[in-house]
Amino acid sequence: MDTATHFVMGLSLAGLAYVDPAVAASPALATAVLLGTVIGSQAPDFDGLLRFKSNALYVKNHRGITHSLPFLVIWTALISSILALLFSTVPAGHIILWTGVAVCVHVFSDLFNTYGTQAVRPFSERWISWNIIHIFDPFIFTTHAAAVLLWSTGAAKPAPLFLGLYILTAIYYVWRTVVHSFKTAEVKRLDPTRQGGERYYVIPTVSFHKWHVVKALTDGSYEIGVMNGNELEWRKHACSEQHPAVEHSKQHPDVQAFLYFTSFAVAEVENLPWGYVVRWADVRYRHRKQYPFVAVLVMDKQFQPINTYVGWLSAKKMDKRLSINSG
Repeated sequence: MDTATHFVMGLSLAGLAYVDPAVAASPALATAVLLGTVIGSQAPDFDGLLRFKSNALYVKNHRGITHSLPFLVIWTALISSILALLFSTVPAGHIILWTGVAVCVHVFSDLFNTYGTQAVRPFSERWISWNIIHIFDPFIFTTHAAAVLLWSTGAAKPAPLFLGLYILTAIYYVWRTVVHSFKTAEVKRLDPTRQGGERYYVIPTVSFHKWHVVKALTDGSYEIGVMNGNELEWRKHACSEQHPAVEHSKQHPDVQAFLYFTSFAVAEVENLPWGYVVRWADVRYRHRKQYPFVAVLVMDKQFQPINTYVGWLSAKKMDKRLSINSG
């Protein structure tokens, strides 16, 4: 999920904690739990600080080890220990419990997005992305924000309010999972060009009725389309160009970081008088006929790197950032 949604869910978990009689009876403990759930709901994304070192390092590691099984324990222990020292008069067990819940909810909810996590490390470095919930889901954000508002204004008691909210949220996740399963089956049924061995990825948008569709063909290329309601439309065929510049680009650390993260990358080459521009794009993230999640490497005619960028950026801003021109 996005940062704002994780934040309101951290607040809502603090409200849910009032089902714990100890929390409901102690303002000091309730305050400690509030800090624990809010910080715990953000902690796995502290890897965002890697951006200050390099975008490539961030892309390779974001939602990686910080979302892994050992870090569920590490984040919980670290945050709870600090809060236990600050609130030494309250029972630490309740702080540990609710902080741990917040950390686990963060990682679990991220599994439902397209970006995914390496949640089963150290057993596997596979990226798990279930493609069920958009990274920003208006229903989840609105319902949690509304409940927090009702609680903060005293319009509703926290225990029944947030217990009902999380029951509703669980039902919503189940419903979206079922819908995703049906949509995937429907895409396969509606595709007249379907061949054996092809894989379909149905990706959510902010709209309940619109889904992006990626079909992985057996030759390594992709068909990119949209499922709007009950209508399937294929809009683009994407495949990597066969060019020496593409092979040389794979040796660059920024491109390696990009390819470590995604298995949905295709490369295109722009041949300029003074060199080459290799653009790697993740085809899952098509927006307004562009792919904003990219790794771009600018090379001279001897395939030596001149400039590079990896991350999220539009094609127009990318060319300006890398000073790419045809001159």
